[in-house]
Amino acid sequence: MPTDNRVFTVNHDVEVPVSVPGAVWTVGAVILNQDGEAFAQKRSLDRRLFPDTWDIVGGHVEADETLLDALAREVEEETGWRLRHVRRFLGTSTWTGDDGAGLRHEADYLVEVDGDLDHPALEWSKHSAYGWFGPDLARLRENRAPGEFLIHDLIARAVQDRPESS
Repeated sequence: MPTDNRVFTVNHDVEVPVSVPGAVWTVGAVILNQDGEAFAQKRSLDRRLFPDTWDIVGGHVEADETLLDALAREVEEETGWRLRHVRRFLGTSTWTGDDGAGLRHEADYLVEVDGDLDHPALEWSKHSAYGWFGPDLARLRENRAPGEFLIHDLIARAVQDRPESS
């Protein structure tokens, strides 16, 4: 559902890709704590898409949502935190999942959230663990084939290029 009265702010230079009709879009949020570590959650073994792998917060964009409204919804649904600020656009990627549902386009963002970062309200039926990562990110490659390091590489880029707080 569209959010007309956003409760989050967006840096003026943040890009928001335009979706073409019929394209399937997802969004992802890289969330850093005060120590510059990135949040990731491990997908449950019984998940249809990327089971037992680490993932950032995010998900599918519904037909009536903008990318940023979907980002806010996913952050709240998956962690209980509230999106406060979209700091930077990290880029888009296209990928085909291992679920047979075809090509997706993903827009990823570096964001700030409000909430108790030590106690996320995970969807435990969908995620089996969570952690804060940095500077050692090797664990993010668990259960991924060589070359399938989208989450690892995305978090590495966000942590490496970490902007100073404003």
